[in-house]
Amino acid sequence: MKALKISRKTAKFAVARLMSPVSTIGAAKFGPLSLVNESAPTMPNAEGWHRIQPRLTGICGSDLSLVEGHASTYFDDWVSFPFVPGHEVVADCDDGRRVVLEPVLGHACRGLPLPFEGAAPGDGDDYAHLVGGHLAPGIQTGFCTSTGGGWATELIAHDSQLHEVPDNMTDEQAVLVEPAAGGIHAALATWPAVQAAIQRGETPIVAVLGAGSMGLCAIAGLRRYVPQVRIIVGARYPHQQAFARSLGADVVVPAAELARAVRRESGGHIVGDYLSGGCHATIDAVGSSDSIMDCLKFTRPRGRVVLLGMPAVVSLDLTGLWHRETALVGAYTYGTESMPDGSKRHTFDLAIETAADCQLNRLVSATYRLDDYQNALAHAAGAGRRGAVKIVFDLRASDARNKKETN
Repeated sequence: MKALKISRKTAKFAVARLMSPVSTIGAAKFGPLSLVNESAPTMPNAEGWHRIQPRLTGICGSDLSLVEGHASTYFDDWVSFPFVPGHEVVADCDDGRRVVLEPVLGHACRGLPLPFEGAAPGDGDDYAHLVGGHLAPGIQTGFCTSTGGGWATELIAHDSQLHEVPDNMTDEQAVLVEPAAGGIHAALATWPAVQAAIQRGETPIVAVLGAGSMGLCAIAGLRRYVPQVRIIVGARYPHQQAFARSLGADVVVPAAELARAVRRESGGHIVGDYLSGGCHATIDAVGSSDSIMDCLKFTRPRGRVVLLGMPAVVSLDLTGLWHRETALVGAYTYGTESMPDGSKRHTFDLAIETAADCQLNRLVSATYRLDDYQNALAHAAGAGRRGAVKIVFDLRASDARNKKETN
């Protein structure tokens, strides 16, 4: 099979880190990523495993962090090298189904008991299973040497990870299901603060900082699944602002003006760099030191900041968090959601509905062949300034065009 593979070579990660501010193409060319031809992953000696062949596979921020040498060392003990990246996948399964991949390598695929009946792969309060069972360590497909990943012509996946794609859903919609699940999970994480506001008779205000693919999916999740919420979005680029409005945001402003917009909507005073009040909850879809601090400054006391964007090493003054009793929570993947109406739903079921109903195929800006990965990664790294949102690899046919603009 043909695959893009990440090797565990410290020197190559260092080169990528040095080159990435100047050239993503250089980081991809001289860093830890390489295009290889090799045998497909070996199937575990267990039931429920399938070979799948990707149709489309997305490039996400965590993938770019790896290629550019900026991934946190936290993950060193939770992944296994060498591995093939790629976890946003729509594929053909060996049993004839067209499927999307839920990439978390949960209990079922590792041959371990479920944490509770009907658990999704991402459920559970102890992460020991991520380094156990009959697979090498790996938080999810795309970070595990045993399974392969979506940046390849073939990989393996377990029944528990596979969701059949409805006939009326396009591949471009289906490849956005995994990002949609992450955005919906973050949107639902705001519910405790939103619910408290509703119980006090207030209109709940949620701000979203950042409108790349994950921020836009969070906006869609808020509008569809979080009742009565008023959504304020800070987006850097005009095309992101337009998408945010179309997905249900009530107020959309340039990212630098978000604090001012929150103050207009919520009232209150400016005390130093902080608002005296602010929004009830904020979703940070950027994940930098500056973005986290900004969110803490305009989220009201006893509000909630949901960290959707993936941080690495950040530097923060947490005095305001302590004084204002702000909850700072992570929103990493997905699983079984506690819905506002009291029901339980799997995030991927919600995401399949959302990707179709919201026509998230609109976010797919360009497709590339796998062997044109250097240009694909450069496009993804500069997506915002180039008027793009989601860049994907197209593996549907050997004669696929090198690049196809779809927006």
